[in-house]
Amino acid sequence: MRLIWVIVRKEWAEVFKNRFVLFTVAFLPLILTFLPIFSLVVGGDEADMGDLNELGPAFDLEGLCAGVTDTECLQIFIVSQFMMLFMLIPLVIPITIAAYSIVGEKTTRTLEPVLATPISTFQLLMGKAFAAAIPAIVATWLGYFVFVMGISIVSAGPVVVDRVMVSEWLIAVFIVGPLLAVAAVSVAVMVSSRTNDPRVAEQLSMLVVLPLIGLFFAQIAGLVLIDTKLILWLSVALVVIDAGLLGFATQLFERETILTRWK
Repeated sequence: MRLIWVIVRKEWAEVFKNRFVLFTVAFLPLILTFLPIFSLVVGGDEADMGDLNELGPAFDLEGLCAGVTDTECLQIFIVSQFMMLFMLIPLVIPITIAAYSIVGEKTTRTLEPVLATPISTFQLLMGKAFAAAIPAIVATWLGYFVFVMGISIVSAGPVVVDRVMVSEWLIAVFIVGPLLAVAAVSVAVMVSSRTNDPRVAEQLSMLVVLPLIGLFFAQIAGLVLIDTKLILWLSVALVVIDAGLLGFATQLFERETILTRWK
């Protein structure tokens, strides 16, 4: 673990000199955190049954709005749509960091000395993975706490706050989020192992967000209901996917030939 944390500290010292990486880590979580709060302020002040009847067919109106006012019901619907944003943060940030940390080291000629050290490929990749995943996970958790506090201030009642602290939200933020970060890092490592431009590596790695974006729009359209059961199945699937991606990324990163392939 000592060598892994040496790599982590080295990565943070180098990667966060890049302004674009700093912007992604600092401002993306802020934007995605305050967007639902802003939507709640703008669109959730007043509601009537006409508004509620326009909600998607997958929205369990009777179950989620039993015993609450029409305005509270509409606000519960609004905040429920933004759960996916807090799973998008741990996908985007690790891709930005990991893509730059591997390909960026090649372009700055700092990768060769690292590969010449006795550190194993697994330790090297774990160090880079932790360096990319930890900021994303911390940013996601901090964004969630800010989101809960903001909702408690602008919502119509405590029932709306309770809605973003139920089991599916907690599992999505504290379990699915880290699992998504691991998947993002693994994909970024694999792509970076076959490219020599940080921008190309990042753009290709960003394709991993498409399934989550598709699920987000399916939820907004009312085609999918994001509940505890679906989130749990997603967690199980990600555990299997992460194990496969990590193993494949380690095999793909051939330190003996990767330098000659990039030249």
